[in-house]
Amino acid sequence: MTLEGLRQDIDRIDARIMALLDERLEKGLLTRRFKTGALDSGREAEVLDRVARRSKCLAGPAFTEDLYRRIMAESKAVQDRGLKLVGFQGTHGAYSDAAARAWDGQAATIPFPEFAQVFDAVLSGDLDYGVVPVENTLGGIVGQVNSILVTTELRVVGAIDMPVNHCLLAAPGTDHRDIRTAYSHGQALAQCRRFLERNKLDAAEWFDTAGAARMIAEERPKGAAAVASRFASELYGLEIIKEGIQDSQANRTRFFVLAKEAEGRPGNKCSAVFFADDKAGSLFGVLEVFAAAGINLTRIESVPNEPGDYAIFVDFDGSEGDSRVASAIEAARAQVREFRMLGCYDERKL
Repeated sequence: MTLEGLRQDIDRIDARIMALLDERLEKGLLTRRFKTGALDSGREAEVLDRVARRSKCLAGPAFTEDLYRRIMAESKAVQDRGLKLVGFQGTHGAYSDAAARAWDGQAATIPFPEFAQVFDAVLSGDLDYGVVPVENTLGGIVGQVNSILVTTELRVVGAIDMPVNHCLLAAPGTDHRDIRTAYSHGQALAQCRRFLERNKLDAAEWFDTAGAARMIAEERPKGAAAVASRFASELYGLEIIKEGIQDSQANRTRFFVLAKEAEGRPGNKCSAVFFADDKAGSLFGVLEVFAAAGINLTRIESVPNEPGDYAIFVDFDGSEGDSRVASAIEAARAQVREFRMLGCYDERKL
């Protein structure tokens, strides 16, 4: 046991405390749907009573009571700000989190473990919006998300196309020569394969790029680093050992912004999903409709729905308010078994 070692332990604990405080405030924001607006003094008393009964804590009762009063006051103050809540899948610092903040820099971003939970939370009204990745230039479509989009009642109200710029991140003071293992999501590690091989770094899979960064910040394993974003380095206080370590600089991800209702803005792009009959020419008929109208299709993807049945996603330039686009949509509907608009929206390229 050394002074330096103890200080490193304290730094790890501080990182956990900050992460847990953020999580507590986020849970407070999610309670808004269940509240009438009146201060729940009974709940406050319950929390303070529970804290007071933990008499074996090193911190004295006066300190802990004051601490929790301040935490609850801050929680209420955050709730009173009326922030929009935007959900994403992953850990804070993930690329989805960065996309959500790029879309609305004033919103509170809320992490969820699964994509389906983001969809469900928007549908239930717990969230105002959800931000989910739909495709990556290197990895292709995000299958889980597109499968849910086939049946969801949510509307696409925005899209963000942003670069994926991987960095090698380590705890402050780490000598790059001591790094032996890089932790990250499997896809991120695969996208940085040449860099890892060139620097003789072992690739260790983690559930999430930002989760790997958080683990490095909180646990500080020897000889370890994370492959994650610059945003994650800022969030978790990590040093960037090397930036732009991905094998291809053309690595970009496209995200959809989802809401319960359409927002009424015309937008510059539309997304739709349809089911064509399993017969020759059915898909061609839809494509011909858009071609004849001079409408540019920017995405065509098929996703398995049931055995022998595929959902076809199309994105195209324009807006439902444009009579030419509206006519093409109606003509396309007549060509297929089912044609459903996901939404018209503005797309931002970062």
